[in-house]
Amino acid sequence: MTVGARHRVLLADDDPALRRLIGATLGSEDFELLQAIDGDEALRIAQTKHPALVLLDVNMPRLDGFEVCRQLKADPSTAAIKVVMLTARGADIDRHHAREAGADDYFVKPFSPIQLLNKVYSLLA
Repeated sequence: MTVGARHRVLLADDDPALRRLIGATLGSEDFELLQAIDGDEALRIAQTKHPALVLLDVNMPRLDGFEVCRQLKADPSTAAIKVVMLTARGADIDRHHAREAGADDYFVKPFSPIQLLNKVYSLLA
């Protein structure tokens, strides 16, 4: 990452404890962290704020993460946004749905905050 560059990251998850954990993990001057508590809000924020990366829970109210990812990747104005799915659903079929939706990566909860941070830096490099 370029020295002095700040990357806008959107975290969409309805679990406040996970939002706090990821907020602490990404709590550096490298990131501007935006947060959403449901799929509709995540889509609105992504379409207006254009983050470089979205960390997206699968199971959320209103729109699930798969649908949010599909809509982001289908819209030319948001298609380049990197998407990492965060979920407790680790089955192969769920990973397949994430790939079909256009997700760039898939983390199964619980995951290592350090591994997630490394992935974020890698995707934003």
